[in-house]
Amino acid sequence: MPKLYLVRHGKAAGSFGEDADPGLSQEGRGEADAVAEELKARGPLAVVTSPLRRCRETAAPLAALWRREARVLEAVREVPSPVPFAERGEWLRGFLQTSWDKAPAELLAWREGVVAALKALTEDTVVFTHFVPINVAVGAAKDTRRIVNFSPDNCSVTILHADAHALAVLDLGREAKTVIR
Repeated sequence: MPKLYLVRHGKAAGSFGEDADPGLSQEGRGEADAVAEELKARGPLAVVTSPLRRCRETAAPLAALWRREARVLEAVREVPSPVPFAERGEWLRGFLQTSWDKAPAELLAWREGVVAALKALTEDTVVFTHFVPINVAVGAAKDTRRIVNFSPDNCSVTILHADAHALAVLDLGREAKTVIR
């Protein structure tokens, strides 16, 4: 049964409502270096990342340490926003307070895609992703319909077991209060 290390990206240089694809802030680059050191002894393992810059930049130090190329996995990208860009931050704040039972069909399909992609990984893998996809995985493992199941900190590591049939939480990792701007 593969072990998955879900890493939330480092602190971004811009917020969800300010920048469609921000890179890492100076603090985020330091967090990326620190998580690479934290995970270094566990590998080398496969490395996959969301296509968004903040995840690719967070993955880069670990991929370099292991001399691996981080493979982009579209399914673990940030939750798609069904509203105009200027309204994204407000939409996300409200969305996180609800449950998947109230989500539109396109978001339910995205959620199922996240879970299916993680279950399809066949080897121990480090997955650099975002707050909501990590919560999707934890929610699937715990069989809950809540959107937010915990608050993973930037560069925290959530560890799951995965196979074609199920996800199981081994460790939720470090939590912090996430503020959506």
